[in-house]
Amino acid sequence: MLLEGLDVTAPQFEQITGWAIKPEGACRGDVCVPLQSGTFDLRAVADRLGMPLVQDEQRGLWALGPSSLGGRALTTAQAPELELPDLNGSHFKLSQLRGQKVVLVAWAPY
Repeated sequence: MLLEGLDVTAPQFEQITGWAIKPEGACRGDVCVPLQSGTFDLRAVADRLGMPLVQDEQRGLWALGPSSLGGRALTTAQAPELELPDLNGSHFKLSQLRGQKVVLVAWAPY
């Protein structure tokens, strides 16, 4: 996500990332990551959650990437909504398979 500055409050952070800042730390679902107590510091929280934070000085913007706890790309096993046409051209949503085990295979020619 793009930010115009680092003056993000804890409620704004929760709204844009889904991570709630609580007394026990940053929490999302069943996962809580301890944080230093005190005021909300976006840089410290992003670092603790493994969220890349980079600045584009020329445009005055910051980019905050997704969390990657433990160096893994996903923090949950819940896939985002994915909608693609099936072989007949009808729309198929991944959520139609909710509750079933699903294997996704991706291929790229590069």
